[in-house]
Amino acid sequence: MGHSAYSRPHLARGGGFASAETLDRGRPGLARAVGLRAAFVGRSSSPDGVGPMNRMQHVFLVPGFFGFSEFGELPYFAHVAELLGARFRDRGWSGRVHRVSTDPTASVPERARRLAEAIQAVLAAEPGDVHLVGHSSGGLDARWLVSPHRPDPEPWLHHVRSVVAVSTPHFGTPVADFFTGAVGRRLLRVLSLATMYTLRYGKLPLGLAFKLTGVFLRVDDVLRLNRTVLDQLYEQLLQDFSDDRRQALSRFFRDVSRDQGLVEQLTPRNMQTFNATVSDRPGVAYGAVATEARRPGVGSVWSAGFDPYAQTTHTLYSVLHSLSLRWPSRRVAERPEVPEEQTDPWLRFMPRLPDRRSSDGVVPTVSQLHGQLVHVARADHLDVVGHFADPRHDPPHYDWLASGSGFRRSEFERLWAAVFEFVGAAGGSSDGASSEVGPTGPAGAP
Repeated sequence: MGHSAYSRPHLARGGGFASAETLDRGRPGLARAVGLRAAFVGRSSSPDGVGPMNRMQHVFLVPGFFGFSEFGELPYFAHVAELLGARFRDRGWSGRVHRVSTDPTASVPERARRLAEAIQAVLAAEPGDVHLVGHSSGGLDARWLVSPHRPDPEPWLHHVRSVVAVSTPHFGTPVADFFTGAVGRRLLRVLSLATMYTLRYGKLPLGLAFKLTGVFLRVDDVLRLNRTVLDQLYEQLLQDFSDDRRQALSRFFRDVSRDQGLVEQLTPRNMQTFNATVSDRPGVAYGAVATEARRPGVGSVWSAGFDPYAQTTHTLYSVLHSLSLRWPSRRVAERPEVPEEQTDPWLRFMPRLPDRRSSDGVVPTVSQLHGQLVHVARADHLDVVGHFADPRHDPPHYDWLASGSGFRRSEFERLWAAVFEFVGAAGGSSDGASSEVGPTGPAGAP
């Protein structure tokens, strides 16, 4: 991104971006904000072709919109930390993989502040290099935090070696425009709870899946959507959880309702201001993992399978895919194009360049391109963080949206292997003493 005329970037809590005061005002204590979980990895050595990995390499996994690091046994990054941790051990590199807890729907500055506190707490206990891997809007949190134009930057920012954005809406997504209204926010709450339900039980009850899909099929008639129907659907989804989990989920959604600035900030209009404000930090490697799901049609219907549940969620995917392509007029926001420098790298992964109909079902594919192209996957928005169909794997992978993209465990491992190699190359020139590592729990725990 180019340099900005804004010298003091800020994203307003209520939505949109503006030049204002630092996001660090009123910084609360670290203990409240951190909430990390870490997977253990191995000792340092000199890997072939990368360079001495003498310093501890800290990889922070940053969840996206409505994200959580873990909600009880419900993981956001399903199997990602374990896979990256195993890669570190196999190479004999020193490193830890941390799952970060953020405010799910809060504004980017608030989420970035939480991320900064988590990183600071980890580095205070164990110095090392920092790599930020953000899925969806988590990539924006990382870019905002590392941007050199923020006032009062954290003193440890010079330890950041890489930022990897996975399926990130660098130029916004039209889906956000739909979810900014009152009814849209209710729909988003139901959709988010349905996602959690799927992570917990593997799939929605077919009757509820039919109802949810029916609601989304009426998105072009938002004003006639009955709020009572949405609230009833939300309550029905809650019923199958235990009393403790039901209360925890209710608290979770009540808390996120207090700050939903992120929804408006992800619109194409507001992301123009973000990109005018936030620039890349020199010396940091910026990478992108781009996703393009199968376009809805006869082929995707066939690939999704003929199970009634798969066909129902495929219909929901088709509606979301359509919403993601409704780019506003040029007067509102310029539609991004594939940068010339990305053309050859893209064609190494795919036979054709993405166009205006390319999307992962949530984010237009061309909106995901920023920095070096690390990997391109034929996958939907949730496939890449482990939510694809592979019930026979131990532990199992559950698909939430049946996009018919055919993303499987082998593609999942290939994608995250590419991320690992990018991180390793960025951290390969580090200096310092090696560190012994072992299993850890939440940050600050013994």
